[in-house]
Amino acid sequence: MKIASEANEARWLLLTFTLPTKRASQRVEVWRKLQVYGCIPLGNSGYLLPNNATNLERFEWLAQAIRKYSGEASVVSVQSIDNLSTSQLISRFGEARDHDYQELVQELQKISTIVPYERPSSRISRLRMRFREIVKIDFFGSPLQKRVEQLLARVEAPPKVEGPASKIRSKDYDGRVWVTRPRPGIDRSASAWLIRKFIDKKARFTFTKEGNVPAAAIPYDMFKGGFGHRGEDCTFETLRKEFRIRDAKVSAIAEMVHDADLNDGKFGRKEAFGVDAVLKGFAATGVADGELLDRGMEMIEGLYHSVE
Repeated sequence: MKIASEANEARWLLLTFTLPTKRASQRVEVWRKLQVYGCIPLGNSGYLLPNNATNLERFEWLAQAIRKYSGEASVVSVQSIDNLSTSQLISRFGEARDHDYQELVQELQKISTIVPYERPSSRISRLRMRFREIVKIDFFGSPLQKRVEQLLARVEAPPKVEGPASKIRSKDYDGRVWVTRPRPGIDRSASAWLIRKFIDKKARFTFTKEGNVPAAAIPYDMFKGGFGHRGEDCTFETLRKEFRIRDAKVSAIAEMVHDADLNDGKFGRKEAFGVDAVLKGFAATGVADGELLDRGMEMIEGLYHSVE
């Protein structure tokens, strides 16, 4: 094993540790975290990860926890392993992720045999969540990743509805006034962001109670008329589909907003729950509706740029 010097950037990170035999529960806790991080074991030498900032931080925190459990731990930057070539190490990571993906493939193939209306949405959501977890530790891009993504898209696809779909003319929605209910939360704030960024860049927003919508205004997230919840979709999802917005990051935001707004766990996304909580906190302090909406849109813009 070659330890890296400052002049030579290491390709790998190695965590070595020992724990007292009486620390059985802590040993299990450490082992589970190593599984979550996507490590591969190197016999009795320790656990290996590719060298990047995220993995380094994870190993450092884990090493600190091990020391608190009266154990010993070291995080070492490694250039190479004497008895294993780089390609062999990459292959080991690939084999580990292939095993994870294969488990998903088997589950998704079983679900795909069920008619769409009867497919278990909660089970599919858990599989989608597990897929995202695996992708985060698929450091070298397993070919099975794409196959699982395709299978998930197939089982998540809504049943086909017969009949022609009406088309929206985007030019009819330029420079319009968009109206919604007061005290905007996650769905209304995210929808306003979507409108201004992708649908109507000159959009103006106002607020009113149900039944008082101005004749020339376009209602959104109102209980009657306009663009709102449809079927299992929140307003953000309705707008994305109606205006045929195909941006991949918007699709991810749609899942986040859906889960935070409807709280049904459909997509297993937690990112927007914090935004919703912050908006509720601002609302409780008496922030005006327009300012509340602006703050929500700003947070969604940040969330959009955080999507990988």
